[in-house]
Amino acid sequence: MPFDLPDGLAPEVYPLAWLVGHWRGEGVVGYPGIEEAAFVQDVHIDHDGGPYLRYTSTMRLVVVPDNPAELIDAALLDDAARVAIDGSGSDHLEVEAGPVWSTESGYWRIAPERPVELPEDQFPVELLLSDPAGHLALYLGVVGSGRIELASDLVASTSTAVEVAAGTRLYGLVQGDLMWAWDLAAFGQPLQTYASARLARVEADR
Repeated sequence: MPFDLPDGLAPEVYPLAWLVGHWRGEGVVGYPGIEEAAFVQDVHIDHDGGPYLRYTSTMRLVVVPDNPAELIDAALLDDAARVAIDGSGSDHLEVEAGPVWSTESGYWRIAPERPVELPEDQFPVELLLSDPAGHLALYLGVVGSGRIELASDLVASTSTAVEVAAGTRLYGLVQGDLMWAWDLAAFGQPLQTYASARLARVEADR
């Protein structure tokens, strides 16, 4: 699919250009001690010409419909999201957003120094995140061919925040949609699935 670079985008972040836009879709969240639940997510990724992308995300729990048959099968959606990152895709679900589950904001950057062992079609990427629950996180990884793999390098928390030890994130551009999966080590639990979703582009925001 042809892709035009967003107007005014800094050359330093060209490998991340496909992220720019407003994305919206559905996913599922669940963890030991947290009951599985479906959510609707809005992600905005834009730029101001600087060598970075700005990022905001809001996840809202799905409002339970009057007809139980309309509920999302959360387990199936989670599997579908992970498979779709590897190229199979899944159907979109139309749901109604309810109360906010979580929000976060931050910046995407391409690291200025490129490791010599990195393949030519991949680039080092950094993701800096903060959330109102009291966490600051730095993720490091690689981006290439419409796929991003990240692992936490640092997670800092306020004294009142819940314990979060580490995390990994996987993003993929599949048939024009943004797929992502998030594994988390928190509450004394080992690293495991926390959330995943499939998002469609709403507008280019260029």
